[in-house]
Amino acid sequence: MTDTPPAEPHDPYAKQPGQGGPAGQPGPPPYGQQASGQQAPQGGPQPYGQQQPWGQQAPGGGAGYQQAGQPLRPEDEKLWSTLIHVGGILFGFIPALVGYLVLKDRGPFIREHTRQALNFQITMTIASVVGALLWIVLVGYLISAAVAIVILVFSILAALAANKGEYYKYPLTIEFIKA
Repeated sequence: MTDTPPAEPHDPYAKQPGQGGPAGQPGPPPYGQQASGQQAPQGGPQPYGQQQPWGQQAPGGGAGYQQAGQPLRPEDEKLWSTLIHVGGILFGFIPALVGYLVLKDRGPFIREHTRQALNFQITMTIASVVGALLWIVLVGYLISAAVAIVILVFSILAALAANKGEYYKYPLTIEFIKA
């Protein structure tokens, strides 16, 4: 048998062959990092994996985003108003509530449409609950069917008006949220 020296355990932090210079001088930095004491050119992008300096923005970052509270463009107001009215057909008062809370300060058109939609959807939710309670006496199904038809018809009319840029006031609506 031949005697072999025991294998030394692998040390991942040990200097690898080819790293470092003669007499303990540091070698080149790992891939993707700058050598110590060097910085990226001013205004240029930082290397991958490093944060941008405080107060500076990455190139191309932030473009196309609006700060909260800035008015929407008229076509965006029409689009969001239309979507909120149509969303009420599928999801009840939730789209109107979220739209009102998020978009009410973004313009008078969107504020009025989200307010009207929210008032209408709350009124229809109350009517739906009354209809559900009256199912016991067999007239509730008529109320529930009427509520579903009213929601469908008036939400479509409101969405069409919003898409044209016109204001719309839902009929049969209790005004919970005042202008």
